[in-house]
Amino acid sequence: MEEKLSMDLFCQSCGMPMHQDQDHGTEANEGMSEDYCAYCYQDGKFTMPNATVEEMIDVSVAGMKKAGVDEAIIEQTKTLIPQLKRWKKE
Repeated sequence: MEEKLSMDLFCQSCGMPMHQDQDHGTEANEGMSEDYCAYCYQDGKFTMPNATVEEMIDVSVAGMKKAGVDEAIIEQTKTLIPQLKRWKKE
C-alpha cells in the first residue's frame, strides 16, 4: 500500500515541509499557524500579501535550488503550489 503524505505537513502557501514548531508561522495572537510557514506568514499576515501563485513558485524554486534540492522535487513543487489552500480556486 502506498503511503500518502499529509498536506497538513506542508505550508499551504509555498509548500515547504513544516516538521518542527519553528517552521510554522505565527498568528496575530502569537500562536503557531497550523497552515503557513515562518517564511510566508508572521503575526497573522502573509509576508508577501500581493504575491501571485506564479511569483510564489518562482520564490520557492529559487530557494530550493539554492539549498541543492533535487530537480525532480522542484518539478513536483511547481505542480503542488497551485493546489495549496492559499492558491486553490474555489
